[in-house]
Amino acid sequence: MGPKKKKKSGGKNKVSKAEQLRLQKEEEERRLKEEEEAQIQAQQEEAARLEKERIEQELMKKLEAKDQERRESELAELYSLEQKFLSAQQWKRDYRAYAKWEHYLSCDGNPDPTVLQEINTFMSLWRDDQNEDIQLVMKKGEQVLNLIEKLQFLLLDTSPNEITEKETVQYQESILELQNLLHQKYDGATDHLLKCQNVPKLEVLDSQELTQHSKDNVEEPEEEEKKAREEPSMPAEGEMCSDGRKSAISFKENSDSPAGINETTEEDIRKKSETLDIPSRVQDPLLQEETNEKEETNEKEEANGKEETITDENIVDLQQFVPVGGVYHIDVLRLPPQVKQINDWSMVELLDVGLEAYPYPPEEAEDAAQPLIKITLRLSDSVMYFEDPVIARWDPAGQQWRTDGISNITYETQEGSVTFAMSAFYTVALLQDAHLNMPYQAWELRPTGVDEAILVVAAVFATIQIHIKGNQCMLSSVVVEKKNVLSHITGKWISPVDLRAVLKKAGVNIFPGEYSHKYVSVSQKAPLAEVRAYQQMALVASAFAFAWSKWNLEAGQEQVVFKVSEHLKADSVSDKDWSLYLFNGQKAQKLKITETSEAFSEELEEDSEFHSTLLHMLKDFASQEAIDKVETANFLFIDVVYQLLLATRVLTYS
Repeated sequence: MGPKKKKKSGGKNKVSKAEQLRLQKEEEERRLKEEEEAQIQAQQEEAARLEKERIEQELMKKLEAKDQERRESELAELYSLEQKFLSAQQWKRDYRAYAKWEHYLSCDGNPDPTVLQEINTFMSLWRDDQNEDIQLVMKKGEQVLNLIEKLQFLLLDTSPNEITEKETVQYQESILELQNLLHQKYDGATDHLLKCQNVPKLEVLDSQELTQHSKDNVEEPEEEEKKAREEPSMPAEGEMCSDGRKSAISFKENSDSPAGINETTEEDIRKKSETLDIPSRVQDPLLQEETNEKEETNEKEEANGKEETITDENIVDLQQFVPVGGVYHIDVLRLPPQVKQINDWSMVELLDVGLEAYPYPPEEAEDAAQPLIKITLRLSDSVMYFEDPVIARWDPAGQQWRTDGISNITYETQEGSVTFAMSAFYTVALLQDAHLNMPYQAWELRPTGVDEAILVVAAVFATIQIHIKGNQCMLSSVVVEKKNVLSHITGKWISPVDLRAVLKKAGVNIFPGEYSHKYVSVSQKAPLAEVRAYQQMALVASAFAFAWSKWNLEAGQEQVVFKVSEHLKADSVSDKDWSLYLFNGQKAQKLKITETSEAFSEELEEDSEFHSTLLHMLKDFASQEAIDKVETANFLFIDVVYQLLLATRVLTYS
């Protein structure tokens, strides 16, 4: 039994080996066949790919040849439509000329700020006018501020080829002279008010009372200050100085002293200087010559292509930060000689020195350590502070804003105030990063009627909606955290230039500057593609809606991508109606991809062609009604749309 079993077992082994060899052979044959089939398939796929590329190249050559054939005619048609930009420029020139003529005929006593002789005569006459009544000075101040605004508007609204360098310098110098004169008159009126008007007796307070008095002064503005914030064209500096600055010294009135400054009180103040926080009243003048001088110097350097490198970390970079909410002059003044009543006579000592600042720290105490000055400022309701503002002081010697000399900063978010300490009395400002709302999250431009459109910019902290109609625009809403804010500047029809100024002043900056790319992470677009895109978008904005596309970042610097939809109604655009277009300034095409595609591709939409202009690319898919609206659109509407697109630069800063 044993040997038989052994023999049978050996037979099985032989069969298994043979079977194994057969299986191996079959596996090898199958592998070779699969490799051969795969190779054949690869060759076929490669041949198909090459054939497809050949067909696509031939098609592209045909499309490019077709584009070249009609390029001249399309550019000619575009050029004809672009004449509307020139018509808008001519209209502005005619309007300015008409305004000058109307001003000449009115003979209302207001000078033409662009005529040097007239503005110099106006300033000379007011400078010689000795009437220092506060009401008259305030009324005259309104006139001066109006003249300054006109000059600033001209500098911003006039194209470079319409204004000479000499005129630019003249207007800037006139602005500075008007501001200087305005401050001189405010100081004179304040001095006059403090010494012709009876001053209430104020006892020297102890440290705790005086500190509280300071906070009350700063945190509870009087009617004049409130009015100044509500009416930006009305300065309130003189009236604020009248009681704010006299209370800053916290003096006793000495009826026996015709000089009006009680030396005993000053001595008491000096003795108590180690324990007193000297209070102060803050002011919010509309136009500060220090700020403008620095900004004008900065603008001149930028215009010359000079980039200033700031090495001192305490110096504020005004290309990155801007003052918002006004500039605060914080001073303590010596009380001028007071009126003394003797029977029916009113007597007052006349001095030529005018307002005198009370030095702090006192000159005789230069070597001794002096207590810091505690200041509390209420943040303006007319300004949006999206982040804690930077507090800086003006350095007259260096002509710059600095952050040193200011300490112990505390922000009260709920109360809307900020408290800080200073070693001396400075002119201070609250500064905010000019680019904190950039890059934008999204944007959309859509027509809403005849020569009407809506531009919506969804920035980092706010969503801004601008209504465009004819030659004007209106800030429809500013939404922050689903709440409408800044209602005092919404709903007013103004020019695009004024809109930029209003929004910047309110702390909502959506207008990039020349050097903004240094501070915002964006992919800069080629000027040729970006500017021409804005021009042609404006030309067709009466009938087509445009919006942000995520593929714009993937398209590179030489070309831009955006969504487009024919839109002849006033409602919003549905997602299914959008199409993607690519434009490099010289060639436009409709893309096959959608906003939800997995990857970016420049593949053409089926049955579409190249065109030399965006206008003609859109015409391929547009209705006759849309084309008619484009051709009949008002040139002023087109110009305003272009100005806003160029100012916001949505194709780069989104």
